[in-house]
Amino acid sequence: MMHRGIVLAIVALPLFFYQGNAQTEAPKGWHLLDYAQDSFYGISLTKAYTFLKDKHKVSKPVIVAVLDSGVDTTQEDLKNILWRNPKEIPGNGIDDDGNGYVDDVYGWNFLGGKDGRNIIKASDEKSRIYHQFKTKFSGRAIDSNALSALDKSEYALFRKASTELNFSQDDQVELLFVEVTAKAIKRHDKVLRQEMGFDEYTCEKLEKFQPVSKMAREAKFGYLTCIKMLGVDADESNTNTIADLDEYVEGKKIAFESKDKAPADYRRDIVKDDYYNLADRFYGNNDVMGPASAAKHGTHVCGLIGAQRNNGIGIDGVADNVQIMMLRVVPEGDEYDKDVALAIRYAVDNGAKVINMSFGKYFSPEKRWVDSAVKYAELHDVLIVHASGNESYNLDTKEGFPNPWLKQWNSEATNFITVGASSDPKISGSIAAEFSNYGKENVDVFAPGVRIYSTLPGAHNYGNLKGTSMSTPIVTGLAALIRSYYPHLSAVQVKKIIEESVLKPAPIIPSIKPGSKDEPIPFNTLSRSGGIINAFNAVEDADTTKAILVTKEPVKNHATPTILRPTTKTKL
Repeated sequence: MMHRGIVLAIVALPLFFYQGNAQTEAPKGWHLLDYAQDSFYGISLTKAYTFLKDKHKVSKPVIVAVLDSGVDTTQEDLKNILWRNPKEIPGNGIDDDGNGYVDDVYGWNFLGGKDGRNIIKASDEKSRIYHQFKTKFSGRAIDSNALSALDKSEYALFRKASTELNFSQDDQVELLFVEVTAKAIKRHDKVLRQEMGFDEYTCEKLEKFQPVSKMAREAKFGYLTCIKMLGVDADESNTNTIADLDEYVEGKKIAFESKDKAPADYRRDIVKDDYYNLADRFYGNNDVMGPASAAKHGTHVCGLIGAQRNNGIGIDGVADNVQIMMLRVVPEGDEYDKDVALAIRYAVDNGAKVINMSFGKYFSPEKRWVDSAVKYAELHDVLIVHASGNESYNLDTKEGFPNPWLKQWNSEATNFITVGASSDPKISGSIAAEFSNYGKENVDVFAPGVRIYSTLPGAHNYGNLKGTSMSTPIVTGLAALIRSYYPHLSAVQVKKIIEESVLKPAPIIPSIKPGSKDEPIPFNTLSRSGGIINAFNAVEDADTTKAILVTKEPVKNHATPTILRPTTKTKL
């Protein structure tokens, strides 16, 4: 599983024991600042807007599709910038636009059932693969040379999944550590809530609290010590921290049992689609928020892209004239390839010019479906921005999905940007985020992804998260900004501008190799561009870039995906 931002602090376990090297608190919205003016490695957004104003540029609205966990449509900073399907009459139970999705006002929920229920949790992909092929291959002497090409491919996938389901003793120790720490936090939290007189607080508030009783003083010290060990941000609430710990522990326990116990198939019970039939695509419902507990990640992502600017409340998103279309495809667990492929096609067919994908995984059995959708987006001049992941992996040696390699076409997609997470030395001691995946060949750019402040579910809620999940919508916001003010530029041109306009920190700026304790590494070796996106540089370049003629290859039957036959009829 490629972990998302909401659980990042509790999955970077090798880092627990040496965190705490931050030198200063980052201002809210530091990711938008300018290094020369503010001494933070943000994206220089104010300078970009000043440039556009001086050039008397006028923006045009751009639709941005967000493939994620859900969005709170009532959030004060988002409700006015959400896409609304102009051809759909809300709430009449009729498919007014005839696209097969009834009342798809804000987008679509591919994780829902016709009865209104929603998938909240899903297993990881390797568990699904292992049990899909267990009967066929497990406990048998297999001569791979005697297998057909299809069986050989499935056997290789089964063996890989089987190997990765073998958890080490270190994995067990890490789970035990988190479980014990979580119990201690809950014990201290109970005492603190009683003495403080309220149920929700942050470490910042707790630091200012002066306990009266000895028990409360001990609870304060214990709670703060545990939080520091886990690397949780100081402004994260106790309720969110405990919820994320519970989610992590439960997920790990299920993972440890997954080789002996088949994962629960919530999809069969709730969605009820024929999963291996890509033509069966009109499943789901129009509940783009989904369960309230699931919408945290997607709501945070949407705010970074386009939270209403200059309205005097909350935060300012990167782009100032966007309409955000929510496509719910990300459960707690690994997303399904079919949902991702169909969501990309839905986004393209409904006018999106940029697609944000802050998710990923390390197995993709139906990658050909996703590749076909990526190609569809490429042929329709739609830019895709994707998170590299939060496991400190080198993606030049470990393949993550989705990715731009389109096997059927034996080519790289030209409309695909992969994003790593940067930090600031004043925040974490390194310009590279300690958790970020990287790769000189397979990660394109970096963008701020540590202590990033944005919208959360609830009308007036905001908070910090971290992860490449946060870096990605910052890049998406910049892409939307460029496409809004320079609509003549193609997706390929926008990708090129973003990559070539990066800010490259000086070699003397501290850069620690992600996943290591203190191993220095040149920041410019962690991605193809070698730098952090910069909005000011990008709009300057966009202003001097002339349009190129985009030749679109013919695509047969745009409304219906190409039907690619499944490799097996076995159900998950």
